[in-house]
Amino acid sequence: MITIIKRKFLPNKIKVTAWEVIEPYFTQLLNQSINSVQDLEKWLQDKSELEAFLSEDLAWRYVKMTCNTEDKSLEESYLFFVNEIEPKISPYYDKFNRKLVACNYVNELDNDKYFIYLRSVKKEIEIFREENIPLFAEIATESQKYGAIVGSMMVEIEGKQYTLQQAANFLKSTDRTKRENVFNLINTKRLAHADELDNLFNKLIKLRHQVAVNAGFANYRDYMFAALGRFDYTPEDCFAFHEAIQKEVVPLVKDFNTKRAEELGHALKPWDMDVDTKNREALEPFTSGADLLNKTVKCFRKVDDYFAWCIETMDNMNRLDLESRKGKAPGGYNYPMAETNVPFIFMNAASSTRDVETMVHEGGHAVHSFLSKDLELSAFKNCPSEVAELASMSMELISYDGQDEFYTTTSDLNRAKEEHLEGIIKILPWIATIDKFQHWIYTNPNHTIDERKNYWQQLAKEFGTGLVDWSDLEKIQAYTWQKQLHLFEVPFYYIEYGIAQLGALAVWKNFLNNKTKTVQQYKDALKLGYTKPIGEIYKTAGIEFNFSANYIKQLMQFVKEELNKCAN
Repeated sequence: MITIIKRKFLPNKIKVTAWEVIEPYFTQLLNQSINSVQDLEKWLQDKSELEAFLSEDLAWRYVKMTCNTEDKSLEESYLFFVNEIEPKISPYYDKFNRKLVACNYVNELDNDKYFIYLRSVKKEIEIFREENIPLFAEIATESQKYGAIVGSMMVEIEGKQYTLQQAANFLKSTDRTKRENVFNLINTKRLAHADELDNLFNKLIKLRHQVAVNAGFANYRDYMFAALGRFDYTPEDCFAFHEAIQKEVVPLVKDFNTKRAEELGHALKPWDMDVDTKNREALEPFTSGADLLNKTVKCFRKVDDYFAWCIETMDNMNRLDLESRKGKAPGGYNYPMAETNVPFIFMNAASSTRDVETMVHEGGHAVHSFLSKDLELSAFKNCPSEVAELASMSMELISYDGQDEFYTTTSDLNRAKEEHLEGIIKILPWIATIDKFQHWIYTNPNHTIDERKNYWQQLAKEFGTGLVDWSDLEKIQAYTWQKQLHLFEVPFYYIEYGIAQLGALAVWKNFLNNKTKTVQQYKDALKLGYTKPIGEIYKTAGIEFNFSANYIKQLMQFVKEELNKCAN
């Protein structure tokens, strides 16, 4: 049972229709006297209540907009908050940070409890610049255009309209001519919008670079390492990750592609990468959004009752929108709700195995929200992505124990696991590619569109196997980066997936040895929210925070062994 915590600082009924509605609460916090450490903790709780309320208000505006991009009133509601409310909030948050750090009682706060939070506050003070406030509003406005552009893209196949997510299912068809036709339809549609997305991206790069310069940084990459609170690793560590992936993972992907070409009996083209090589039709693990939900609950229950309860609670509170449809933004997400503590899962399900992976992934994020809900301050729940994605990616793997709800025969379950595990290995070079691309983009902010295309194609060779024939398709390949939502909406949020994926494989390895212990360690780690350093959270989960070449090599060997079990 979820108990909605009653507000102590804000009125129970309050609606953000204008800045004037909430301004008095900011003024009250700013002027409030703090005469003891108890006063300081009460002030922090009041501030947290205000932050949680506003965070959830914005969350709902975003959710509603992405669920229906064709309703302009929903977009206007979201943009009102972004353009009219957030710019006025930012200076107050900076003043709150300074009030906190300057407080006579700040050193009396429990260091074990507040260290991570205070470290982040000091970093926020360091990089805050008032002149960046309107730039953040403009960036938010521009970046949301990506979802609207991609969400509007539809293709006609056999007389029926499909979203690009739905159309991608046809790339698993055993009819090669059909796959090629669908591939061309999808990418012709993408190319029709390529210039529009290029121009949008150029604008975002320019705005982001200005933010960095205003804050005293040489480039946006360095600014984002500070803004994301990357206290635990550096750009040089990222470069080492890129090299390790190239050395230890790309050869495995090459082996997969060699085997794929042999089994298909011909050289590989881009539309040959998703079809089953044994000429089996694509697995269809569920029939509708309702079926997906029902099977997810049963799947989670086989791993841990609490996991199933989380999804059931979300369903009871209408916190799920699962099916793909026209006018819905692309992608999938779990949006935490900071005040009610019951998150929202959004995705574009089209009855594929990939959708099952997405559902259990976002379900892992949701479980994380529930497990950290009782932490005292809203800020304690704001985990870095390296921790947040550990929660979701580990759930993808440990939920294998319940995925016979989706795949009712051993052969189908093994096939789904094999596809997923191969996908994990294949995605690591893509993650390294996207991350290295971003380092280049933002340390070379004045590059041209042609230079960007050329660099992307250079990376495609660097992290590719050389076994997929893109001849006559170079223009399509040069724009494959535009499929990556993160580049437009959440820059530099991507290598975290790679780091967390390594952690998740280690969790799964432990799970296979001792399920009960590993689930408890997983839950204990997620309950910490962000009250400990990343390394300590990983240690609580029973694993290492490590992305060295040797560690990656060990994990790849483990995955190869598990893949062999699926094949036998």
